[in-house]
Amino acid sequence: MTRPLIAIPARFSATTSALRYAAEVNARALIEAVWRAGGEPVSLHPAQTGTAGRLARFDGVLLPGGGDLAPHTYGAVDTHASVYDVDDVQDAFDLAVARAALETGLPLLAVCRGLQAVNVALGGTLEQDMGGPGRDHRHVAHPVALEAGSVVARATAAEKVDASCYHHQRVDRLGAGLRATARAADGTVEALELPTAGGWFSAVQWHPEDTAHEDPAQQRLFDALVRAAEERP
Repeated sequence: MTRPLIAIPARFSATTSALRYAAEVNARALIEAVWRAGGEPVSLHPAQTGTAGRLARFDGVLLPGGGDLAPHTYGAVDTHASVYDVDDVQDAFDLAVARAALETGLPLLAVCRGLQAVNVALGGTLEQDMGGPGRDHRHVAHPVALEAGSVVARATAAEKVDASCYHHQRVDRLGAGLRATARAADGTVEALELPTAGGWFSAVQWHPEDTAHEDPAQQRLFDALVRAAEERP
């Protein structure tokens, strides 16, 4: 049986021990979660032209985590000192992928930075820093209640999940049409959906791949993406 092709934008890495030089990478846990779900994960080279055409050959998209989006992408004039790993090529590509997937109805799962990219792509903004150590969500696992009947609740088949987080930024103003369907105790938006989306779409602020190998609820997010990719006309 042919596996549906899931496009995953690669992340630029300054150094990788196995390859000696700069590389384009994706987290192994993320790739394995897509594979367990029955998908064929394909890393996509970030380039600034022809994004919609390149995506046309794929059955679904996974927008992964990564560094911060440049503040100018959502209209901010100043840049907080904590902003890191900004890359204009990466930003332009991720934003183009988000828009193209949503416009064409291509099934899309967005994770951490991916959620933030979708929000910015639809005109939303980000809080550049959540307040520093003790107030951010780096190396934090916490319970998140999911809105009943939401896309993320149906995908995970759960009312509450344990979220593994690593981020210091979060959604500020929601992008056009987006709806928050989960929040952390401190008010951080943990899940987004777009009721007007032409295809299956879910975005989570946490990293489901961290625990998907042992937590069925987290693995079901990847299962839902691949299932939607298989069922796409």
